[in-house]
Amino acid sequence: MSESYAHRRAALRAKLRDLELDALLVTDLLNLRYLTGFTGSNGAVLVDADGDESTVFCTDGRYLTQSAQQVPDLERIIERPCDLALAAKAKGRTGYESHHVTVDGLDALTKISDADLVRSPGLVEQLRLVKDEVEIEALRMACAAADRALAALIGHGGLRPGRTEKEVARELESRMLDHGAAGPSFESIVAFGANSAVPHHRPTDAQLHTGDFIKLDFGALVDGYHSDMTRTLVLGKPADWQRDLYDLVARSQAAGRGALKPGTELKNVDKASRDVIENAGHGEHFLHGLGHGVGLEIHEAPALSKVGDGTLSAGMAVTVEPGVYLPGKGGVRIEDTLVVRDSAPELLTLTTKELVVV
Repeated sequence: MSESYAHRRAALRAKLRDLELDALLVTDLLNLRYLTGFTGSNGAVLVDADGDESTVFCTDGRYLTQSAQQVPDLERIIERPCDLALAAKAKGRTGYESHHVTVDGLDALTKISDADLVRSPGLVEQLRLVKDEVEIEALRMACAAADRALAALIGHGGLRPGRTEKEVARELESRMLDHGAAGPSFESIVAFGANSAVPHHRPTDAQLHTGDFIKLDFGALVDGYHSDMTRTLVLGKPADWQRDLYDLVARSQAAGRGALKPGTELKNVDKASRDVIENAGHGEHFLHGLGHGVGLEIHEAPALSKVGDGTLSAGMAVTVEPGVYLPGKGGVRIEDTLVVRDSAPELLTLTTKELVVV
C-alpha cells in the first residue's frame, strides 16, 4: 500500500509543478488519508514538489504508534496544531486547501508562515476523480458486503408483513457488518408503500403490508470506501401499475449504464437515462440527478446531472440511479455502483435488477 500512496503523491507533485507551487499543505482528513493512508482524526501533510524526502507529515501524540505504522515512508513530526506546525516549515509558493481552511484558519497560517500562501482548492480531489486499482478493489468489497447483506435479509424472511421500516433498516445495517463492512455508508433508506415516493425518506415505524413497494437505498463502508445501491421490491403479487413503473425505471437505468463511456459528457449520461422517463410522460416525477461519484465520500465528483460539467474518464466510480416517484402512491429507484472502463463499465453491485417479489 505504501507504493500506492507514494504514486498518488507523485501525481500531485506533477500538478504542483504545473502550477509553479513549491508545496501543498493538505489539511482535509480524507485527502490526507488518500495521500498517506493515515486514518486518525488529526493530522496534515506538507507535500513538497521536490519529492518525499522533503515532504513532512504531522499528527499529535495520540497517534504516535498508529502513524508510525500507517505512514512509515515520510518524515513525521508530533505536534499540534498540525496545520500551524507545517506552515511554519513552508517556504516559497505554498498552496493550501482554501475550500477547507476557514477565514480564521488562514489568518493563523499567515501569521506563522514565511511562505507565499496560495489558494489551491481541489487539487487532491482532482486526483481522486479517477480511482486506482487499490481503490476499486475496496469498492468491490464494499459492494459485495451490501449485496450479501440484502440477500441474507431476504433469505431469512426479513421482509414480511408487520415489520417496520426502522426494524428492516437496523437489520440490513447489522447484516452488512456481518459481511465485512466497518459500518453503513450512510443512513439507510427503507421506505414502504407510499413512502417509497419520497426520494430520501427516513425510516419510520410504518409497517410493511402486502402489496407495498419496498425501496431500499443503502451501502457498506470497507477500508474507508463507500458502496451505494438501491433496489425496489414488492411484497406479494405486484399490481400492473407497479410492474409498469418498475419496467420504465429499469429501462432508464439500463440506458444510463450504457452511456458510461470515457469521453462522454456528464450531462449526456443523465440525458440518456432521463429521456426514457420523459418520453413515457413521467419527466416531472424524476426529481434528482442521475448519479454521483463514490469513493472516500458517499457523494463526490463527478456529478451525473443535467448541469454536470466535464466528461467521463476510465477509472471513475459512479452511481446510476434514476427514479420515478408518484406522490401518495409509490416510487421506484434502481441504483448501481459502477466503474467506467475503456470497453464496458464494470458493475460492482451485483444484486439482480429483475423485480423481486417477496
